[in-house]
Amino acid sequence: MPVIRTRRIAPVVGIAVAALLVGCTPGGGDDALIIYNAQHEQLTEEWTAAFTAETGIEVKLRHGGDSELANQIVQEGDASPADVFLTENSPAMALVEDAGLFAPIDEATLQRVPEQFRPSTGSWTGIAARDTVLVYNPELISEDELPASILELQDEKWQGQWGAAPGGADFQAIVSAILASEGEDATADWLAGMQRNAEIYRNNIVTMKAVNAGEVPMGIIYHYYWYRDQASTKENSGNTALHLFEPGDPGAFVSISGGGVLASSDRSDEAQQFLTWLVGEQGQTILGEGYSYEYPVATGIPARAPLPALDSLGAPEIDPSTLNGPTVIDLMTEAGLL
Repeated sequence: MPVIRTRRIAPVVGIAVAALLVGCTPGGGDDALIIYNAQHEQLTEEWTAAFTAETGIEVKLRHGGDSELANQIVQEGDASPADVFLTENSPAMALVEDAGLFAPIDEATLQRVPEQFRPSTGSWTGIAARDTVLVYNPELISEDELPASILELQDEKWQGQWGAAPGGADFQAIVSAILASEGEDATADWLAGMQRNAEIYRNNIVTMKAVNAGEVPMGIIYHYYWYRDQASTKENSGNTALHLFEPGDPGAFVSISGGGVLASSDRSDEAQQFLTWLVGEQGQTILGEGYSYEYPVATGIPARAPLPALDSLGAPEIDPSTLNGPTVIDLMTEAGLL
């Protein structure tokens, strides 16, 4: 395969209250389990349909982004109608956790997920994972020229040589890993280097397209965008390959998607049952065999081929509950990236 080894989401201006509430099962009424969902819609709809078929528990999904839903839950406080919160990246979970709005996760649920894929607090759990990668164009840069560390990208030699999407929660989670591992001053320096050196794109897909088209030699994205395109037409990735930063580097960050039960839920037993199911064999198998190419986090559930094993990626050891989204936003704003 062409892969080589070479806290919290920020507040948004105004809360998006128009997130769509959709019934995932026929006849879902007021007694349905309500999930605020920032994970991929298709994946979560597959999860909830299978959960309802197995348990008879009806579910409604309110879709939105990590930051908008996390901030909405904080604004709603104990009056939130949400029973469960699911995210793509863990800084949004940390925001809600820091507001004291999660109920502890059942111990039996936590035991299904290895410690490195859930916070030490037990306030929520990992449900999926995604790897940070450098997508590159071999026609523009050779394998042996690629940086071993994401931190090198602040150097003058990389000016105009890489792209990223700083406006998205995905990239902000990656920066939160740099903050957790390197500290605030080093992160500020790295972001200043990024402001000088990087081409700015709208999202991961546009970044990958730019590398594929030869606009820039390299770009920082999450792995699954590349694998999905490779499994399809290769239209947006056919001229590229993936580079993994050295083990332990913040550029080898594995971002954890989270799931938590709201302390204010009046359906807490069913909400806990849903999370147990989600990290159990059926929920994780749906993830591992599905379209998303994200990593299952539960013990013994394999990732979809041809993904390398999750434990082979050399991710730095970072407690996901410590990822500081608001400070990341402040630093990125000061650097002129937001």
